[in-house]
Amino acid sequence: MLRSPSSPHLLLAALLAAGLVAQEPPPTTAATTPTAAPLPMRVPVFVVRYFPVAGERIDRSVTGDWGETLAATQAKCDRLTKELADALAEGSRYHGYKDPASQPNLRYEVLETVTFLQPLPTRPKRRGEQVPLPDYRAILRAIDIERQVARGCKQVWIWAYHGGVVGLWESNMASPTGDVSNSNRDPDDLPVLASTYTVYHFNYQRDLGEALENHMHQLEALLNHVDGRDRTPPDRWSELLFWGRFVGSDASHKIVTKPARCGWTHYAPNSEHDYDWQNERYVETDIEDWHPDHPGKVQRINCERWGRDPVRWRIYWLQAIPGAGSGLTCRGKPLTNWWSFVADWDLARREGRTLVAK
Repeated sequence: MLRSPSSPHLLLAALLAAGLVAQEPPPTTAATTPTAAPLPMRVPVFVVRYFPVAGERIDRSVTGDWGETLAATQAKCDRLTKELADALAEGSRYHGYKDPASQPNLRYEVLETVTFLQPLPTRPKRRGEQVPLPDYRAILRAIDIERQVARGCKQVWIWAYHGGVVGLWESNMASPTGDVSNSNRDPDDLPVLASTYTVYHFNYQRDLGEALENHMHQLEALLNHVDGRDRTPPDRWSELLFWGRFVGSDASHKIVTKPARCGWTHYAPNSEHDYDWQNERYVETDIEDWHPDHPGKVQRINCERWGRDPVRWRIYWLQAIPGAGSGLTCRGKPLTNWWSFVADWDLARREGRTLVAK
């Protein structure tokens, strides 16, 4: 079971020093969703790892560009799993960088970890594909996904490789209500069960920032879907609550509002292009006091606000997501806890939950 440590590891220590996080107080109770849930909301995870070996090392001829020792690769995946769970929980603390009383909305708990000392199963290439995609059905069959979902699993984290030899989907959902994920949304690539689960495919050739980004893009997919972007003409995206008013963007994906709003995974408020998280340009933004109906308190910031660190940018952005006790309203109605869509997609769909309480 993964919980925040009593003394923060190096990542959280750096965040504390920068003033972007505060120490975690004891859990409390949510009151901003139609069905209040105890905080933090539990997210059970099953971890599966693929380490194709040649002797004591990972086989570079299989991975494309990773040939470290098996022991070092296992240790890296152990570290990244823990750091990712901690960072996601920390990121779910609404304004946690300035509010010591802010509670984590989510807690990630590893149910089990299974390691295969073999290559990823892949399916045959299809028209237009440069490299094969993993055979996700075979991967999930090997871990008995039906049993894992029956025991409460909501996410599967795959640690494997990319290396130009195999493709991957950063996130992929299987749900009785349809696939809402950062994938091509193929309805047949995962077994659909009675309960929703999401598969995250991480590349152990990369590090924490990229793994966090997978989750951020999935969160964006969920919130955009709930907010109606999937059925809204692109020329009206700027009118939407999440993409238009929270992110501050439109069909261009750039930050177009003045003042700048909160941005999204690829764009900080002062970014001028994708992944531009170290831009020294100052802009006026209300990211730290965002309100749906009008600009909040505006301040001038640049990349120094998150120490020029892409990981710290990601956590800073996540802490702008309205959670329990945000106190925010839209046209007189309170916002729901947006983290509840990650914690229990099925319940949110059954209740017809939206970003604003009905």
